[in-house]
Amino acid sequence: MSKICQITGKKAMVGNNVSHSNKKTKRKFNVNLFSKKFYWVEQDCWIRLNISAAGLRTINKLGLDAAIKKAAEKGYLNA
Repeated sequence: MSKICQITGKKAMVGNNVSHSNKKTKRKFNVNLFSKKFYWVEQDCWIRLNISAAGLRTINKLGLDAAIKKAAEKGYLNA
């Protein structure tokens, strides 16, 4: 299972750890990702999504059906 939000498409970024001596080593900035079950009223079923905190805010703002449609047309949702 990849660490990608199914609603917003957010994924891990790559950056640098910078020490006090200004030495740089590679690191990853992971997404605040969690698995959550939602009841989809329009389809009358439960679905499980891997979403980030920003994706959860998007669902709260737009509603589950609108957020899923927007994610599907952008290609983030593969189900």
